[in-house]
Amino acid sequence: MQREPAVTFRFATPHDADAIRAIEFEAGLRFIAVGMTGIADAPPMALDTVNRKIAAREIIVAIDARAICVGFVMFEPQPARIYVQELDVLTSHAGRRIGAALIEQVAQIARERQLTQLVLSTYRDVPWNAPYYRRLGFRDIETADLDAALIARRDAHIARGLDESRRVFMQRDLG
Repeated sequence: MQREPAVTFRFATPHDADAIRAIEFEAGLRFIAVGMTGIADAPPMALDTVNRKIAAREIIVAIDARAICVGFVMFEPQPARIYVQELDVLTSHAGRRIGAALIEQVAQIARERQLTQLVLSTYRDVPWNAPYYRRLGFRDIETADLDAALIARRDAHIARGLDESRRVFMQRDLG
């Protein structure tokens, strides 16, 4: 049995911006299967947003043996934690634990910065959202336990038209 070539990880460069946007768009198409066509119809992030995050070193990409970008994680450092903004892997590379490895890359950055947790917001019942993150060690944050920053993020989601009743904030403590 031939072993799958290794995937490597690095901070994104400006050369990766179009691939990141294409991966995000393809990942959004998966939501058609769960009746969430509004996500599937959404355009990818604006190029200037991606370039700003790349310049800030807040996107890590997964690169396959053919030097193709196959996934990314975008994050935002906050006091005492890192907020995971987005995690996407090409469907063709699903099931290879690339997403889990990308989360570990962010966890390592958090540890190096002596930050104590990762936090994110995701869809509660979409199989590759909250159930997936629970398998990676995240736990739900009860609405009553949201801090001011997470409440502000929830309000921003609502302003963008996201149905927060279907979403959950989650955290993973870093040991």
